[in-house]
Amino acid sequence: MRSWASTYIPPLDSKFAIPQLHLQNTASRSLETLPIQDTYRMYVCGITPYDATHLGHANTYLAFDLVNRFLRARGSKVSYVQNITDIDDPLLERAIRDGVDWKDLATSQIELFRGDMVDLHILPPDHYIGAVEAIPLVLTAIERLSAADATYLVDSDIYFDVHTDKNFGTRSHLSKEKSIEIFAQRGGDPNREGKRDPLDALLWMQQRPNEPGWDSDIGKGRPGWHIECCAIALHYLDPNPESSYSIDIQGGGSDLIFPHHEISAAQSSVMNGKEFSHLYVHAGMIGLNGEKMSKSKGNLIFVSKLIQDGNDPMAIRLALLSHHYQEDFMWTEDVLIEATNLLNKIRIALSREEVPPTDEVINAIVKALSENLDTPTAISHLNKWSDLALSHSQSDAKKMGNPGELSRAIDSFLGIAL
Repeated sequence: MRSWASTYIPPLDSKFAIPQLHLQNTASRSLETLPIQDTYRMYVCGITPYDATHLGHANTYLAFDLVNRFLRARGSKVSYVQNITDIDDPLLERAIRDGVDWKDLATSQIELFRGDMVDLHILPPDHYIGAVEAIPLVLTAIERLSAADATYLVDSDIYFDVHTDKNFGTRSHLSKEKSIEIFAQRGGDPNREGKRDPLDALLWMQQRPNEPGWDSDIGKGRPGWHIECCAIALHYLDPNPESSYSIDIQGGGSDLIFPHHEISAAQSSVMNGKEFSHLYVHAGMIGLNGEKMSKSKGNLIFVSKLIQDGNDPMAIRLALLSHHYQEDFMWTEDVLIEATNLLNKIRIALSREEVPPTDEVINAIVKALSENLDTPTAISHLNKWSDLALSHSQSDAKKMGNPGELSRAIDSFLGIAL
């Protein structure tokens, strides 16, 4: 599937030292340092295209855009893959509700998502893969799991036995009771009769009446959710056989920690014989005016609507960067107003011919980002510099900085084009 247009990343002068990147690993519950490598393999779970890009989506993809930019600035290659779950129950349900073809609904929302990503200056993945086009990969993955005696039938549907992965549950750190509760809330079927364990995951669903299906040796049907990402990641990220992990970073929103990332990792571990990802990194949830933002509540804020209303995409990006990516964050209209005002202030400060020294603030921004993407601290440094620049005497040539260099650094690391 076609990705979206890339955006230029200005280079940083070699006089600036870029430290190693430290990220919070959900599995180890600790801050870990990414080892120095020529190539990093990063997989970030994509959208289910039955609604436009909301701020929760934007927050997640922005977080991993910062990771992508930072590692590239260090001179490494980032092999980045993202999926689209373009066949799933929510998509089919929405299509029926709206009286449209599910394929048309998916196509329209994927196109809107691409446009939002371009507007927000989010770097595109190297491979942008739909679940439908990945069905041959899913079938191969199911064959490998079956060969490892990790599958069984319930009626004619195929399930994955999660406990064939000896490390199952160690990435999400939930009790069995809590796992079952969340599993039921997020697409699982813990109460289905015939399952060996309530948490066992559907791999292949035989075709239901009035639903799409794809022919295969295991019957006409469609893939489960978790095996889709597992199969795509292992194929397109081409794991290094010498590494202890299949990939370096598995990313997504915190709502994917369980069951999605736990089960995908378990399936990969059974297939590959090693831990799926070195780091499991998760972005926080976005709320609105004191309430959880969700489709069921009907209180989603869509990126495209904000832009249609005349808001600068860079202000939206800056507003999201104003909080730490891992923290749950409450969106209000004031957040966007404050970000717009700050963006205008930064632009005015950078337009001056003579400004205070810029090397120090560039180093401060880079250091903050190296420490688990601490964007609030990075923006605080930038805000203070802007205040100083606007009060700076135009005749104080001895303290002249380089506004163009700072502008390029902001673009390169924070993705804010000024």
